[in-house]
Amino acid sequence: MSEALDELFLFGEEKMEKAITQLHREFAAVRSNRANPLILDRVLVDYYGVPTQLRQMSQVTVQDGTTLVISPYDKSILKDIEKAIIKSEIGITPNSDGVCIRLNFPPMTEERRRETVKEVKKIGEDTKVAIRNARRDMTDDLKKIEKEENLPEDLVKDTQDKIQKLTDKYTGIIDTEVAAKEKEVLTV
Repeated sequence: MSEALDELFLFGEEKMEKAITQLHREFAAVRSNRANPLILDRVLVDYYGVPTQLRQMSQVTVQDGTTLVISPYDKSILKDIEKAIIKSEIGITPNSDGVCIRLNFPPMTEERRRETVKEVKKIGEDTKVAIRNARRDMTDDLKKIEKEENLPEDLVKDTQDKIQKLTDKYTGIIDTEVAAKEKEVLTV
């Protein structure tokens, strides 16, 4: 196989890995039955005019599995953190005692679980679109390489099959991840 084809696969697989990494990031922010500090990654606090991630300006710990305790390094921004949490619409009301903020995660209702499963499936489908886009880019690049290097037809066909196998592999990973997250959300 030519060096250009090696680069094609390396670049394509890298794109697909990035899509899976993004899937994991998004799944971590999806609310399930347990308190998870990663749900706060979307929360941006106005810190002296600069939108800053909440987890960069405070210590976040999980207490008893259903409560997040947020202890800001600068106690003067407690009110700003509360406002940012409410504004972020994570669905949990912050409780402040003047020193730290507690987020109590109540058990999810059956309806909320179903909505969350729909969200999980949508994230999975969006990731599959990213994988298919990477496949399309690889196929387009293969056509360019075929013209430039005048590749034999059977090599092009084999390469297309390898691209499809790579796509199928990553699609399978997504399906497995989606099923695992669904099970986590639906477990009472």
